[in-house]
Amino acid sequence: MGAVTVMTDPDLAHTLPNDIRLGAVHLTVRDLERSVRYYRDALGMQLHHDHGEAAHMGAGGDDLLVLHERPDAVQAPRRSGLYHVAVLVPSRLHLAQVLQRLIDSETQLQGASDHLVSEALYLSDPDGNGIEIYRDRPRSSWPYQSGSLQMAVDPLDIRGVLAELEADRTPGPGLHPGTVLGHMHLHVADIAVAEAFYTQAVGFEMIVRYGGSASFLAAGGYHHHLGINTWNGVGAPPPPPDAVGLRQWAIELPDEPALAALAARLERFGTAGEDRSGGLFVRDPSGNGLAATIRASEPRPSPG
Repeated sequence: MGAVTVMTDPDLAHTLPNDIRLGAVHLTVRDLERSVRYYRDALGMQLHHDHGEAAHMGAGGDDLLVLHERPDAVQAPRRSGLYHVAVLVPSRLHLAQVLQRLIDSETQLQGASDHLVSEALYLSDPDGNGIEIYRDRPRSSWPYQSGSLQMAVDPLDIRGVLAELEADRTPGPGLHPGTVLGHMHLHVADIAVAEAFYTQAVGFEMIVRYGGSASFLAAGGYHHHLGINTWNGVGAPPPPPDAVGLRQWAIELPDEPALAALAARLERFGTAGEDRSGGLFVRDPSGNGLAATIRASEPRPSPG
């Protein structure tokens, strides 16, 4: 990867609208039928529609994931790319329903954490694509110290989550229709370079740094719309084009001026955005693809 200048222009920082949302995440998988079965049966997603080599999955509203089949796709360890895509359910009860579904289907969890601002379950799909399913605590209860948001990786109270089902034994047929994409978490090659790109060129605000190896960024004071880390190694190269994993993630902006402002920031930063129907596409300095579009007019929930 060539040298990248880390910019420090304060006029470029923290300029995304407060009400951004995340759009559908596109993933490469090797066996589409297997992946659809996993996301439907284990996680409770619906198959919205498919068109041969791709399947659109969600909770009955907007697509959350678009799965693209490539039977010859390869694993590419120690690269930049997807750490996990995070699916946000509306409440602790709905998280309990997901957890019970995972137990009933004997789906293996990779972890479960209390982050103080949220409670989360972690797992991966048959191709190793990381998934987080979580619920947010009310923003009024988020802990701050000296003006800084506090987050942690504490053990999840599994019994407490499942106790939610004692008060409401209505079976959950699948993910609640209010489920949305809450955040993305990416492997990057260099934290400082990625921070500069996502704050100064894209316009996120820095929220929390986790040592020197991870950072969490957001718009509108959310705990994070984006996590970045170097846990696959500093200088990790992008995956090859035929790898399983992330094709692109997306942000949805409220209007044309917000999209034009993003394009202008990218240009000033020195990163050219590629015009696409209804928006633009750009790769971050680690090669992760980001699409930006203007959201549909129909209201739907957004994180935070």
